[in-house]
Amino acid sequence: MGRIDSDELARDVQKLAEARVLCVGDVMLDRFVHGAVERVSPEAPIPVLRIYREAVMLGGAGNVVRNLVALGAKCTFVSVIGHDDGGTKLTDLVRELENVEAYLLRESNRPSTIKTRYMAAGQQLLRADHETNASLMVSTEVDVQRTALEAIDSCDAVILSDYGKGVLSDRSIEAVIARCRASRKPVVVDPKGDDFSRYRGATIVTPNCAELAKASGMAVEEESSIVIASRKIISEFGIESVLVTRSQDGMSLIDESNAEHVSVRAQEVFDVSGAGDTVVAAFAAAIAVGISPLSAVSLANVAAGIVVGKAGTAAVRGDDLVNALRSTDLDATDAKIASKPSAMEKIQHWREQSHRIGFTNGCFDLLHPGHVSLLRQARAACDRLIVGLNDDASVTLLKGKGRPIQNDRARARVLASLSSVDLVVVFSEETPVDLIRAFRPDLLVKGADYRLEEVVGSNLVRENGGDVMLVNVEPGYSTTNTIARISAS
Repeated sequence: MGRIDSDELARDVQKLAEARVLCVGDVMLDRFVHGAVERVSPEAPIPVLRIYREAVMLGGAGNVVRNLVALGAKCTFVSVIGHDDGGTKLTDLVRELENVEAYLLRESNRPSTIKTRYMAAGQQLLRADHETNASLMVSTEVDVQRTALEAIDSCDAVILSDYGKGVLSDRSIEAVIARCRASRKPVVVDPKGDDFSRYRGATIVTPNCAELAKASGMAVEEESSIVIASRKIISEFGIESVLVTRSQDGMSLIDESNAEHVSVRAQEVFDVSGAGDTVVAAFAAAIAVGISPLSAVSLANVAAGIVVGKAGTAAVRGDDLVNALRSTDLDATDAKIASKPSAMEKIQHWREQSHRIGFTNGCFDLLHPGHVSLLRQARAACDRLIVGLNDDASVTLLKGKGRPIQNDRARARVLASLSSVDLVVVFSEETPVDLIRAFRPDLLVKGADYRLEEVVGSNLVRENGGDVMLVNVEPGYSTTNTIARISAS
């Protein structure tokens, strides 16, 4: 693919807030049961999981919706749930999302899809699925189709998120695609199964390599075979383009005459689950606001690179995308700079790995050996160290006119370049108490020039069972004194 300007793509991210996307498909409840394995069962040669935490989130088409709204888009969501506890929880989770108009149709005697993953030390031990792939009742199918068709006129693009659980019937898919073509609205299909004839006439389908191989009846092993198999799909089913998601290997965009291949941008691959949902959401939101397909693929590619660096099914936020796009050869450094929501996801992952999490904060204007010493001592007392960094406005409030000398982006990058720092989070408040309350660190660190009762957030940390540590301050160093000496010279 020809080089696309990252600054231009970053500006495109801002346009995603104007996108209006209809998503129709199979919603699921992803349930995670976390615990520790310390022994083998005396009843059978299986591990015993001692459970200490459970979490639930939207999966399937619900994860597509999560990604759409995280990117700033507005979404209309149509799906089917059961008259059960799972359906109630799904309704609650969707209701928590902003900018979503949801139509979750309930069907009697139909279980809501629930996928339960049992986890230990960040690894999946077992997955148990509670689901059906039976066809909808005729009355429910009619309601799904009618609701979707009525929503098309008020949307800029449509996603059909097909997980094969029965929500998307052949008749509903055909009707939605026909209406989209008549209205000149792009329809993006995340397909399921080996019969792509049911997606005939779609603007784009987004199979992974295994799905493409099944649908085309061809071996798919390298880029050339991906192109051949994709063009067979295009020719046979009147599909305009195929976007092949290739896990950590990237993706390929293919039409009748062009083929573009991109490598995924990821610092470290934790989990590829849900990456396809992220790609579909980012691509659809982009083309919904008139961004070119090539640029849309570039945005989706960067989003996929971010999400495979997170644990479990995850959503990519607009600020994550902008930060990644604006990084060049500072990728590893910039990856340590995170928004508060992104930091929360990283902290959760670290906790699942039983890491001891430390926190310190400051302005860190003109980093000096005293700062470096404090950070090194803090990191030695924990497994992961988070630094809360005052933004420019709060530094001016604390230090006075003319400060900071360096803006918060520059200060964050300098801090993130240190091996002793694992994460930098910029905050705008005068104190970091809101971050401390949200992050619940196991260790709070400040210099020994403070008294314990003066350390902001010390009571919160102690109430949560954490520790507060005052470390030795390297004598003779002060940013204020340094600036004064420079001004006097």
